[in-house]
Amino acid sequence: MDIQSLKPAKGSRKKSTRVGRGYSSGKGKTSGRGQKGQNSRSGGGVRPGFEGGQLPLIRKLAIRGFNNKNFAKVYSIVNISTLDQLEPNTVVNEKLLYEYKIIGKMEPNGLKVLGNGEITKPLTVQATKFTKSAIEKIEKAGGKIEVI
Repeated sequence: MDIQSLKPAKGSRKKSTRVGRGYSSGKGKTSGRGQKGQNSRSGGGVRPGFEGGQLPLIRKLAIRGFNNKNFAKVYSIVNISTLDQLEPNTVVNEKLLYEYKIIGKMEPNGLKVLGNGEITKPLTVQATKFTKSAIEKIEKAGGKIEVI
């Protein structure tokens, strides 16, 4: 087989219908849009979710839940397994993790350490919050925890 003999499988490529090309084409004159009305015009039609003036379903449904985005506490989050790639006996804080590009940005409420994964090196971790499993695993590996 060479590159000159390659071609698409039979029936895999269908030519698009050319509309507005005479009566005999089957899609001439109005191009399959019908006579008059909103959908026959260029740029016609309605926006998604429009139900002809009836109250749309999206507005009928109840708004559920509570969003505390104005006062929510946002933390930079890091897992124990990510900290394991650092050198032993390192003092780990949010600034160091940001410099190493482990966290994307320094969040206003500080750093939270989660206990996902395993840690084998002793590290001194300085953070705002720790999960219980993170505390256990860091201390088991011989490290220290400092709550800022």
